[in-house]
Amino acid sequence: MKITQSDDLHQELESLLIGRWLTDLSNFAALFFDRTENVNWIGFYIFDGEKLQLGPFHGRPACTEIAIGRGVCGTAFQKKEILNVPDTHQFPGHIACDERSLSELVLPMIKQGKVIGVLDIDSPVKDRFSEKDVLFFKKALEILLKKNSHVESSVLEKMFSI
Repeated sequence: MKITQSDDLHQELESLLIGRWLTDLSNFAALFFDRTENVNWIGFYIFDGEKLQLGPFHGRPACTEIAIGRGVCGTAFQKKEILNVPDTHQFPGHIACDERSLSELVLPMIKQGKVIGVLDIDSPVKDRFSEKDVLFFKKALEILLKKNSHVESSVLEKMFSI
């Protein structure tokens, strides 16, 4: 049975994280894809110094690169703000990697004041994400970033620009 949100899920996330970017991004995406209702894609786009590159995810194959300022992910990155899009068809410039996605939640990953990527969550249900969901995933992302606080952002950037 899929769980929408719970503090137990945050605790489970903490127990999975080991302080290695690639492993932790992968387990984060796997955990929340498996345990979140009405989500058809969840994953990361990582800034390589020029554009956003596809990182660990779960769901259908996805766009591999996104220009800064383009689509929901590129816009959230550029503005350094969370974007909760209730209807992706109404978002100017939406990039439809999966035509089944009808709503989208994107949270920028900010480390030491610098945006290093985004967490992208798609749903086949319009208006899927509530303010409670935003706060839930914001906390989950904070747990991930805290666990990897000892790792320089440039390490992640280098991994995705090789």
